[in-house]
Amino acid sequence: MQNNENREDLFEKLSTLLTEQRNPKTTGIDVADSREIVRLINNEDKKVADAVEKKLDVIADAVDRIAAGIKSGGRLLYFGAGTSGRLGVLDASECPPTFGASPETVQGFIAGGKEAMFEAQEGAEDSPELGAEAVRSLNVGSNDIVAGLAASGRTPYVHGAIKEANKLGASTLMVTTVSAKQVDVGVNVDFMIDIPVGPEVVMGSTRMKSATAQKMVLNMLTTGSMIRLGKVYENVMVDLQMSNKKLEERAKRIVMMLTECSYSEAETLLNNADGHVKTALVMKFMDCSKEEASQLLQQNNGFIRKAINKV
Repeated sequence: MQNNENREDLFEKLSTLLTEQRNPKTTGIDVADSREIVRLINNEDKKVADAVEKKLDVIADAVDRIAAGIKSGGRLLYFGAGTSGRLGVLDASECPPTFGASPETVQGFIAGGKEAMFEAQEGAEDSPELGAEAVRSLNVGSNDIVAGLAASGRTPYVHGAIKEANKLGASTLMVTTVSAKQVDVGVNVDFMIDIPVGPEVVMGSTRMKSATAQKMVLNMLTTGSMIRLGKVYENVMVDLQMSNKKLEERAKRIVMMLTECSYSEAETLLNNADGHVKTALVMKFMDCSKEEASQLLQQNNGFIRKAINKV
């Protein structure tokens, strides 16, 4: 009887979510030609950035907290299920090559584990205990930031992770695409980033507008915090890892572009800097040794502008 009551309660709650409503602008999409289909999708996608804009203040506050946490040795830890979970794993996996961050600094976890990245793991998202266990296994503490990703705001796995993180003293945030004012998401967080994007083009297909909104927010959270940590000079990512041929050539191009040196000089600088782009740049700007450049960066918390006295 209890199980039936739970199912009925879930049914009622889902039926009120905007993400689960029919979109009146796309009711004829099943008989539209391809050009009309993509026009309708595009029109709905245009609304996402405007919805995100309304939450820039809380996103900025979260960026400051993430940057401070990482600077103190903490981590940004994403927890989600389905598309939301995959977006968290994607965003985390891009941080090491893009910003030279340790793989431990930003991590993504998806209900059902690695297998769920490629194939749905039935029932995994329905267990709050699995989320709580994942948080406990990571020895989460006060410098960490645990981010729950859930289009509906109600995913049990995500709730379990956030509630456990709250108990352990971590900062918490939620990225959801329903309005927290209209829907009780059932969990307390330090930063509620709710982006109500309205009904999807195809009812309930939250891999569309909802996922786009979440991806935009995650881009801001990690890119913003990495900028605040000194991993960007002007508008160029200068802490990338030269982990493949493409990134090796990109590093050389960055040094050439910012210092107006030749290809061969950029290559020599990077070799002398052990492949560290920021060190190579300071060496060139300040006409100093690798050791002196490293010391300048360390004294200025990794910010190139401060290290070369341009602030």
